[in-house]
Amino acid sequence: MSLDKATVARIARLARLRIEAQDQERMVGELNGILTWIEQLRAVDVEGVEPMTSVVAMDLVLREDVVTIPGDRDAVLANAPAKEHGFFVVPKVVE
Repeated sequence: MSLDKATVARIARLARLRIEAQDQERMVGELNGILTWIEQLRAVDVEGVEPMTSVVAMDLVLREDVVTIPGDRDAVLANAPAKEHGFFVVPKVVE
């Protein structure tokens, strides 16, 4: 796939980016280079290769799922800068 200046201009418009006319030619080269690199990656045979979440093999450590007693309301609110009727008071953020 190869891009031209018109396609780069359309991509910029859709992405709400302002690219000056003199920079469009440079962007054509950069985006075509990226697409070429992606095509090279597609050529790699990954059949039978498991997807990785990390380069280091590790197991996810899970804690036991135990029901706990909720915190004491007075202890939780003890350091609150503002509280009212047993709840935290926070500034209004919606007008």
